[in-house]
Amino acid sequence: MVSGYPKIMQKKTKRSARWVKLKPIKVSKYAGVHLLADFWSGRIIEDPKKLEKILIEAAKKAKNIPLEVAWHKFSPQGITGVVLLAESHIALHSWPEINYVGIDIFTCGEETIPYKALEYFKKVFKPKRVEVKEIKRGLLPTRHPLTQSTHPKEEK
Repeated sequence: MVSGYPKIMQKKTKRSARWVKLKPIKVSKYAGVHLLADFWSGRIIEDPKKLEKILIEAAKKAKNIPLEVAWHKFSPQGITGVVLLAESHIALHSWPEINYVGIDIFTCGEETIPYKALEYFKKVFKPKRVEVKEIKRGLLPTRHPLTQSTHPKEEK
């Protein structure tokens, strides 16, 4: 392979041959993006109805289709809420005693924009500190049809 393009021989006539460059291919694809966000020292929302509205709005901002919302209020404090999406889920978990909110945004599909949901959550909760991790879930190796080589991370 030269300059990111594999070469193959293509017969022009019975006696001559020429090298043909193929278009580059994507090395890998993935099923979805999972954002894990830690919000510290921001607004804490304990009202289940407000939380439901926030989760649905976050899903819509990310161009997701909300299917169902579930929540559980803990005693004496804290709440967990999840919105099931046609494209996966968004979940929120609060720990008021340490002024912390943990958020999971897992979406799949080419039309979804999980970072839009994250920006909406930042606007609502106004955290003083935010830590975000992005994980590409379901990373699939692809094989080139001519060389049958696998994803570089698989080769040892």
